Amino acid sequence: MDARESFRHKTLLTRREVLRLGGASGLALTLSDFLRCKSVAQPAASRTFGQARSVIVLYLHGGHAQQETWDPKPDGPLPERGEFGAIATSVPGVRFGELLPRSAQIAHKLAIIRSMSHANANHVQASMDAMTGQGHPPQAEARGDFAPSVNDFPPFGAVVSRLRAHGQLPPWVQIGPLMRRNNGTILHGQSPGFLGPRYSPLAIDQPLLPGDVRIEAVASNPTVPVMRLNDRGRLLEQVEQQRRQLDQAAEVQTFDAFHRQAFNILSSSETARAFNLAAEPGMVRARYGATEFGQRCLLARRLAEAGVPIVNVHFCHTPDGSWDTHGRHFSQMKNSLCPTFDQAFSALVEDLDQRGLLGQTLVLATAEFGRTPRVNNAAGRDHWPWVYSIALAGAGTRPGTVYGSSDGIAAHPTANPHDPRDLAATVYHLLGVPPDTLLHDQTNRPHALVIGRPIDGVLA
Repeated sequence: MDARESFRHKTLLTRREVLRLGGASGLALTLSDFLRCKSVAQPAASRTFGQARSVIVLYLHGGHAQQETWDPKPDGPLPERGEFGAIATSVPGVRFGELLPRSAQIAHKLAIIRSMSHANANHVQASMDAMTGQGHPPQAEARGDFAPSVNDFPPFGAVVSRLRAHGQLPPWVQIGPLMRRNNGTILHGQSPGFLGPRYSPLAIDQPLLPGDVRIEAVASNPTVPVMRLNDRGRLLEQVEQQRRQLDQAAEVQTFDAFHRQAFNILSSSETARAFNLAAEPGMVRARYGATEFGQRCLLARRLAEAGVPIVNVHFCHTPDGSWDTHGRHFSQMKNSLCPTFDQAFSALVEDLDQRGLLGQTLVLATAEFGRTPRVNNAAGRDHWPWVYSIALAGAGTRPGTVYGSSDGIAAHPTANPHDPRDLAATVYHLLGVPPDTLLHDQTNRPHALVIGRPIDGVLA
């Protein structure tokens, strides 16, 4: 049985396997175990373990073309290579697509993987692979688009929310609209899945461009003083007290604790400062670009700087184009998609570096797959999961690295192929999550968190 076909057998463990992996008690890894593992000195081979305090995931919904970004093929046959050439970067011998000039200037800070590969060409389903490293069984692709489930494997943000102690900041923030197909189906990997709704993200879905922007999810109305928030807190206490008198069930107490924790996070001064995007100088905001994606990246930097562990930034469909370039591929890439991404991504990496934060912040630019080698009749590129490229920076990754390779038309890997399971293992490694960590779903069944292996070629 192929490893992908048996993924459920690898994630859903038997009691015997739990006893073998977790000790005689059969319990999941506790928070104290997790923190202890982070504090123990690692051998040289694992010196990058736990270097990431925060992870910023830039998700290019739809799938960016490897040929026009990180893996150009200027010498390939005309039907495949497209309209654009390649440019030199700050790393001798390494070339990027000509539409990424700013990223080319910081190539010495990046680690590029040109050999990512899997076999699911469905947006909705493949996003599960990208966000969790687990995915659906191969036969699921025939089902097409279907809604996320409470049984889905949880993504990075939900997992870290479960494993790490909560302070005065939200552990997981999603910036940008909920990602959907054109038919309205929600992409998988954006919800907490089998961990349950208490591990959902704080979602920020509003325009961020205005100079006086206020993040509605964490700020009171300008006409409502902060004192009113505290009044709401006292009202909440009264309601909770009455409810406890009516029902002392453990479930209610758990919900009350979760509700109070959410209120404390949203009303804390630390959260208010982190989300105060309007406090950024105009020059800094301009540096990221006068685009929604650019300002989302700037907000992500503020959150990482404050200590939020996981920040997802969504680059979704926009009025000017979409990464799902089945038509007008070259005009969208040239006029909107690549310039917007190039400015924001390079600004984020440079800004983190200049602030001394890049060493503890992992930046990951990824998607569910790449685009076809051959251009279609609508001047577009279609879905292509069999090889695609991603970019990483910071937090224990090896700067100035290009790892893996594809063939002459960017159709298949020719060296060091890796799938999303290995990428997820790499992210968890950098976060300091032990590879034998177990997660329990809401029925207390144990699941192996990591089923891939860290990609050593991009680790420092």
